[in-house]
Amino acid sequence: MERSTAQRRAILKVIEEAGRPVGPGEIFEAARVLVPGLGIATVYRAIKQLIEGGHLAQVDLPGEPPRYEAAGKAHHHHFRCSLCRRVFELDRCGDSFQQFAPKGFHLDGHELYLFGRCRECTA
Repeated sequence: MERSTAQRRAILKVIEEAGRPVGPGEIFEAARVLVPGLGIATVYRAIKQLIEGGHLAQVDLPGEPPRYEAAGKAHHHHFRCSLCRRVFELDRCGDSFQQFAPKGFHLDGHELYLFGRCRECTA
């Protein structure tokens, strides 16, 4: 049982240190440095357990496989780099989206993602 805990801790550490949503492959590559012998199936099982435990949140972007970030963050949006495909968190959110709803409609929420080139890919 301790091995499983060490694996989950490593996976959480990787996600927290990334500071951005990451996919299972990225998690696997970084976490296996911390826990040699880690398997990709274990990463998927741990992600599922960490989501169920409220430690991780799934980030879904249209046409993209899911990525994961630490849970409990305030409402925010994401930016996906068109070249390196990494996803980054945006720290701001516009609050005037009601103006885009049809007249007489009430807006309950919104989802927004931006895409382009990240700082590294632009350089």
